[in-house]
Amino acid sequence: MLALHPTCEHCDTALPPASPLARICSFECTFCADCVEEVLGNVCPNCGGGFAPRPVRPATDRKGGNFLGTYPASAERKHRPVDREKHAALRRALEGVAPEDR
Repeated sequence: MLALHPTCEHCDTALPPASPLARICSFECTFCADCVEEVLGNVCPNCGGGFAPRPVRPATDRKGGNFLGTYPASAERKHRPVDREKHAALRRALEGVAPEDR
């Protein structure tokens, strides 16, 4: 199940479990929508993949105990600001390659 990391790895903005602004790659690297669009250009700095909106885990038990109360969001913060120069090189290398083809 998704860890639901609490903050953007780049800018450290809070991303609570129900945040519609959270974006993740297939490895669950977590960034805010602004950083994905403005800084990263939809290229994960950790794996080179693309991003998708992070699903929201239900806050209340609607079926079988599958909710935040049973499976809480992670408290582990990963604040790793992106090296913009290195990321620019990665973006150039992936220019023209669709996220689903990376």
